[in-house]
Amino acid sequence: MTKTLLKPVLVLVGLIAGPAPAAPRIAIPAFELNDITSLPNTPQEKQRTASMAPLLIAALSHDGAYLGERVADAALTSANAGFGYLFHHPDLAADLGKAQGADWIVVAQHSKPSFLVSYLWAYLVDTRNRQILARYDIELKGNHSSVTEHAIAALARKIKQSLAGPSSAPVSFSATR
Repeated sequence: MTKTLLKPVLVLVGLIAGPAPAAPRIAIPAFELNDITSLPNTPQEKQRTASMAPLLIAALSHDGAYLGERVADAALTSANAGFGYLFHHPDLAADLGKAQGADWIVVAQHSKPSFLVSYLWAYLVDTRNRQILARYDIELKGNHSSVTEHAIAALARKIKQSLAGPSSAPVSFSATR
């Protein structure tokens, strides 16, 4: 008797509760490399910069609270009028994110003024109101993969922190790594 009552009760509870809300989606286009060293855009630096978006997607999606999604190269090329365009036009970056079905988009540049230090500059943009929610500046000392991984993990933590807290006012974070 208990088994026959339990099944309909569980079905009823499931119908009342409804489906679990989907994790907020964060679009992540490829990071741009702004290498202004005397020997710019080496294959190693291009590869390092290309690894940043996949690392951020993995870091944001790791616990299931957010769903980081890669922006397809074709969509990015179509939306981007040139180097730094989406970075300097967050409203248009928001449109790209919205077209991907994302709630947020992170546009970022990897700026390298010297061989010893580089910076990650990123904006977290709300695709609904086309406004920057937060800006992040992270210094990378060195060019080893562990430095890159540590910086991306720090960026992911800061993004999650921005999204978890009150979002009424823009936030700016700076970190040295």
